[in-house]
Amino acid sequence: MDLPSLTLLVEIIDSGNLSQAARKLKMTRANVSYHLTKLEKAVGVQLVQRTTRRVEPTEIGLRLYEHGRAIRNEMLAAQEAVASLGQGLQGRVGISVPSGYGQIVMGDWLIEFKRTYPGIVLDVLFENRADNLRDEVDIAIRVVQEPPLSLVARSLGNVRYLACASADYARRHGLPQTLHALRSSPVITAGVTGRQLRLSAYQGAERHEVMLEPTLISEHFPFLRQGILAGLGVGLVPDYVVQDKLESGEVLTTLDEYRLSIFGTHMYLLYLPNRHQTRAVRTCIDFLLAKAQRTEGGTAQVTAAG
Repeated sequence: MDLPSLTLLVEIIDSGNLSQAARKLKMTRANVSYHLTKLEKAVGVQLVQRTTRRVEPTEIGLRLYEHGRAIRNEMLAAQEAVASLGQGLQGRVGISVPSGYGQIVMGDWLIEFKRTYPGIVLDVLFENRADNLRDEVDIAIRVVQEPPLSLVARSLGNVRYLACASADYARRHGLPQTLHALRSSPVITAGVTGRQLRLSAYQGAERHEVMLEPTLISEHFPFLRQGILAGLGVGLVPDYVVQDKLESGEVLTTLDEYRLSIFGTHMYLLYLPNRHQTRAVRTCIDFLLAKAQRTEGGTAQVTAAG
């Protein structure tokens, strides 16, 4: 058994299937399968259970994986230490942020981070995917009800949804004063095209639910903001989307007695527990948590870990 063999096993188990591991290792699937079989013959036991779509480690395979992961991470840390001798902080950070929060709130944070650490390559994706982190993404920011147990989740604070409309819309049409009235209003929000949207509304210990059919739908919250300001309907959006317009009086809120939720009420910073974190990635995580703590006025906590 040698280091390349252990590294191969780590990549296979981390990837979850042979095809994905082959892409990461820039090998053919057949070649990966050959080297895995060779490693299993060398140790004399089966290391993974193969199915058509996934591989799962056996008990011995999992023990070898943990040793291999520790060795790989130490090697990566040593390479980084040598490469950074006599230089400022360098490296690459891939970060995936929601379209609205990323642009409206985090954009200034990321610009400040880049100015502070000019040697770090910052690769920012604006997207609302809720799936697991991909190879090019080190950090993901997501609004979810419960973070995946397979990821480390650090709290960035609560997300408060508002029912709101432009002052002009309110003058012309009035604002819905009940959840039932909201159903007959033109609703502007994020959702799935062609499907009803389930809005949860909490009042004390009571939970209410209403099904809505939005008339303007987008995953891009800056566009939803434009629709609200244009007087096209009643927006159901996080408060940060229209915060400045609330303060100026251009946007008014309604149904304030309810705590509204569509996709969740909490923002999390997510990352994989087993992936080696470079100094650049660790620095970015600490920077974002500090920014969120100052904004929220609370303490960022680890809420889940794999």
